[in-house]
Amino acid sequence: QVHLVETGGGSVQPGGSLTLSCTASGNTLSIYSMGWDRQVPGQERELVASLISGINRNDLKMFSDSAKGRFSISRNNAFDTVYLQMDNLKLEDTATYYCKIVTKSGTKYWGQGTQVTVSS
Repeated sequence: QVHLVETGGGSVQPGGSLTLSCTASGNTLSIYSMGWDRQVPGQERELVASLISGINRNDLKMFSDSAKGRFSISRNNAFDTVYLQMDNLKLEDTATYYCKIVTKSGTKYWGQGTQVTVSS
């Protein structure tokens, strides 16, 4: 089992920035990837960004098309924490953001979700 605790989120004006963080506990040695999904009410949950820690810091990072160039993802392995830095936020980024980890066996875990609201 892996437990996820998210922090960050909140309200920001268009063009602003927010940082989300997520700390994993429990069987963290089983983690294969860490990242973030988001969901708007009435829509399917979608991938925002994910990171697979590699050897010699050669991490593999993936981003949705909407996140590319604006969002960055990083991980502090010592603390099993993943960060999502979101810059130049747009109205359409408003959603509930969920930390997600995938274990080496393919099991997925999500955090409780944190709200990000972009409004003018």
